[in-house]
Amino acid sequence: MAKDGEIWVSGIHIPEYNQGSWTNHPPRRDRKLLLHKREIAQISGVIKQGGLTLIPLSLYFKDGKAKVEIAIAKGKKAHDKRNTLMEKQAEREVAREVSRRNSGKGGKRSKDQDYD
Repeated sequence: MAKDGEIWVSGIHIPEYNQGSWTNHPPRRDRKLLLHKREIAQISGVIKQGGLTLIPLSLYFKDGKAKVEIAIAKGKKAHDKRNTLMEKQAEREVAREVSRRNSGKGGKRSKDQDYD
């Protein structure tokens, strides 16, 4: 999100330092990205056009600093979301049935089915 000429990423979880004391940071909070002015202008301009959002791709640590790889992406349409949801549900049902058959519970058997 862009506000007051700065780019912020909300809801990123960076765990507390185990050996830290009262000076530890809250693990989940908004974090400011350190960018050059032209990068901020370019990103905020693209985001304000509408339909696009800033997505964190990966988070890693280097030299004591948290680094975030970001991308600008377009959100899914409602029908795309429904298709994805149906595909996930079908995959879950298949996995559930395979698991049931592998565990020996086997599900329902018909009277005509042979037993090995």
